[in-house]
Amino acid sequence: MARTIDLNCDMGESYGRWTLGADEAIMPFITSANIACGYHAGDPHVMRKTVGLALKYRVAIGAHPGLPDLMGFGRRAMEVTPQEVKDYICYQTGALREFVSAAGDEIQHVKPHGILYSMAERDEALAQAIGEAALASGGLILMTLASGKYDATCRKMGCRVASEGFADRAYNVDGTLVSRKLPGSLITDPQKAATQAVRMAKEGRVVTLDGVEIDISVQTICCHGDTPGAEKIARAVREALEKAGVAVKPLRQWLPAP
Repeated sequence: MARTIDLNCDMGESYGRWTLGADEAIMPFITSANIACGYHAGDPHVMRKTVGLALKYRVAIGAHPGLPDLMGFGRRAMEVTPQEVKDYICYQTGALREFVSAAGDEIQHVKPHGILYSMAERDEALAQAIGEAALASGGLILMTLASGKYDATCRKMGCRVASEGFADRAYNVDGTLVSRKLPGSLITDPQKAATQAVRMAKEGRVVTLDGVEIDISVQTICCHGDTPGAEKIARAVREALEKAGVAVKPLRQWLPAP
């Protein structure tokens, strides 16, 4: 299975006087940063600072657009049309692109945030809208749920897709993530998260919350920035992958075009 993998994390999710995540502690261990664009979290000042932090550590930058729901952190379902989703992604990606361009770099990818990511798995029209937004943005790499319907839809559309696995989340037998509302949905033990990441990268397998082994093919692995102990998890995952002989590199350096 994979001998090269990307390690991504959701970053820049503070805004105003509210701080979330340990971005500076996590950044040295990841290869791609998904930066919030002001809808579910983040603000212009945080976006600029996070872009600078990513460039300091040579981390590839991606947009992390969410639904317009600061109060709910983008994790509450909303009634939205495919066109509205495309507009949200275009608007947020464009805002981040300007900060990245001003800093002398280019955006690598886009990864929908929170409930929008989950909604794309359940609604093919929304998945297509996200794929169209990625294609319209110049063919940015699109992160999708590995082995899912959203992934398959966007691949058929010709998107440059990076199938994503999660080191710090539990899985259902259908390959979806266990709801955050349920016990055991988060993996906060760094070694357990590292073991899950290595298994996904090298064997293409993951053990579900119910103890069932399922197949999963991933090109990028996520460690959430707001998981308790996120900096310890990111470090443990990075070290375990490299110890297992997996090269950890940004997607743009090795992910083939469709």
